[in-house]
Amino acid sequence: MIEYLSLFLFLAAVFVLLMGYSVAFSLAGTGLVFAGIGALTGHFDSVFLEAIPNRLFGVMNNEVLVAVPLFVFMGVMLEKSKIAEELLDTMSILFGPMRGGLGISVTVVGMLLAASTGIVGATVVTMGLLSLPTMLRRGYDPKVATGVICASGTLGQIIPPSIVLVLLGDVISSAYQQSQIDQGIFSPETVTVGDLFLGALIPGLLLVVAYILYIIFKAVVSPSSVPAIPQEERDAVENIWGKVLTVLFPPILLIGLVLGSILGGLATPTEAAAVGAVGAIILSMAKRSFSLSVLQEVMRSTTQVSSMVFIILVGASIFSLVFRGFGGDDMVRDFLTDLPGGVWGALAVVMLVMFLLGFFLDFIEITFVVVPIVAPILLAMGLDPVWLGIMIALNLQTFFLTPPFGFALFYLRGVAPESISTMQIYRGVVPFIIIQLCMLGLLALWPSLATWLPEVVYG
Repeated sequence: MIEYLSLFLFLAAVFVLLMGYSVAFSLAGTGLVFAGIGALTGHFDSVFLEAIPNRLFGVMNNEVLVAVPLFVFMGVMLEKSKIAEELLDTMSILFGPMRGGLGISVTVVGMLLAASTGIVGATVVTMGLLSLPTMLRRGYDPKVATGVICASGTLGQIIPPSIVLVLLGDVISSAYQQSQIDQGIFSPETVTVGDLFLGALIPGLLLVVAYILYIIFKAVVSPSSVPAIPQEERDAVENIWGKVLTVLFPPILLIGLVLGSILGGLATPTEAAAVGAVGAIILSMAKRSFSLSVLQEVMRSTTQVSSMVFIILVGASIFSLVFRGFGGDDMVRDFLTDLPGGVWGALAVVMLVMFLLGFFLDFIEITFVVVPIVAPILLAMGLDPVWLGIMIALNLQTFFLTPPFGFALFYLRGVAPESISTMQIYRGVVPFIIIQLCMLGLLALWPSLATWLPEVVYG
């Protein structure tokens, strides 16, 4: 009976969320209500609630999570610096002579923004406002244009320094240590955010290459859907290569400093994020777009996003404690270990459940609620923590694109002109969803795509 209460708790939390209540308070509220009911009926030990202050104090003292507001600050500051606009204009001229060149430039700029901001909503909205009108004016098929923008905008989920990978790195690290302790290993190995950053590089770049290959394929089979930029527009730009170097060098230098310091072991993710935040301010000053009002706006946005992340983490901590108090982790463990197909059957079910939950929950809720429950079980079954983390990150990225509830689709719908129908956006992302599912399958077949680089760098 007590284990079924944990199932009812999970379903109740999903139901409350679907009613439109705040995520953090829905998780904490349903957890405390069920804890009270369980305590009154003798099915819940209230001692579990005594661990809540320790959990919250642990969140406050977690240095890795300090990287989140710093990376958010870096991304928002770069967004206000008009760097995306300059990148897009320059790259579109560079790739302009070929059919599909504008689509390729959007993908490349999306990759660079992903590596410098890591915020999906900001990237999709920025790319939608800047590139969608241009693509439509130059004769692009609306389905292709919206699909490219949505797909390239979600690259911030997988290409480091990604906020998703920072959050996942902390959760996976705790789950990995817990799984080893459960197996009687009392000097556990660790996995870091830097490991996940390295592990995500190859899959992320392969995804970008796959997007570009699809655009080239579209240019071959349907040239009219992805026309080239007119010659007179390209001729109007003087010294294109000098402009490319001027526009590309500052953000690439900043990305190199942030990622290089982490991957080279010179700085922790938090320290590197601080470097990125200061670098973004310097870049904004160099472009003469920095002012007190801009700084206030950036700080306000950073506070809002960071507060949302951490209050959800508080609610998820309370929810997970109550879930464990009802024996939910034991129920999940028994269910996954009894599945046919062993560890692969368990992994497939977990990935499917996460994908379906993505229709109702954001990646932050799934990272803080679902991953801590299932990751220790999967890791105890012998899966590599870096590979599992990248698989989860790719899965979370995929449901950002999946109709009808993909968040990237909502972001683009909000800034797209009325001439673009919602169905066109849905149809446009289908090829990119297939590409991402193929990438997920490729990573499942060859885990070394995620594990090789961390092993080479860190030995």
